[in-house]
Amino acid sequence: MRTVFNRRSVRGGLLAAAVVGSLLLGATGCSGDEDKDGLPKDYKVVAGTQLCGGHAISHDASKALKVITGSSRFEASEEKYTVAQAATELAFAFPSTDVGREDVCRIFTPIGTRSFQLRITWSLEDSAPTDAPASKFTVLKMGERTVAATEKAYVFFACRSPRLLDSSSVAHIAIGVEYWGMPRDPQDNVEALKNAYATVAHSFSLAMAKELRCDKNGGLPPKPVLDPA
Repeated sequence: MRTVFNRRSVRGGLLAAAVVGSLLLGATGCSGDEDKDGLPKDYKVVAGTQLCGGHAISHDASKALKVITGSSRFEASEEKYTVAQAATELAFAFPSTDVGREDVCRIFTPIGTRSFQLRITWSLEDSAPTDAPASKFTVLKMGERTVAATEKAYVFFACRSPRLLDSSSVAHIAIGVEYWGMPRDPQDNVEALKNAYATVAHSFSLAMAKELRCDKNGGLPPKPVLDPA
């Protein structure tokens, strides 16, 4: 499991460590791997544009993250988990579509703030989506299809690339951005949240298309298009 995920999985323990301070450190025999607040010494908090390798989140998407999470600062991502790494894994997996949904990155609000986690994934589909989406989704004019709701968004796009094992075939790629937690009550700012999730999903999708060297960036626009289809 990725290191950054492990940090969040012990969020409660780290907060407890901050409360009990030296008593806990003395009991556990800490040898200098944590700072005085009980956090790992390499723990960093960064701006949205610095997450997930530093090339995945545009300035627009960084602003959208604040709409979604209420925060403009986030836990630094584990260095080796980037769009570049995800693109390499996707290229290796193609043309199989049996890989399921794989992580690109996860985004966490800082320890000590309201807990919030976003999961960003990629998957390979058999074809462009044709089924009607659930009623909670708004369909947008990006790629083969983009759908956005108040807690998630998915961008589907087609990629033909020399990086793919079978470069003569078209890969149908889905990038998802999801709130990772218990479902919440319906939000008042439905349109703003849908647009924000779509903006973040577009940013990751475009970064993936560029990393894969997809022909014409997989047909994705340089800026998110938030008009309903």
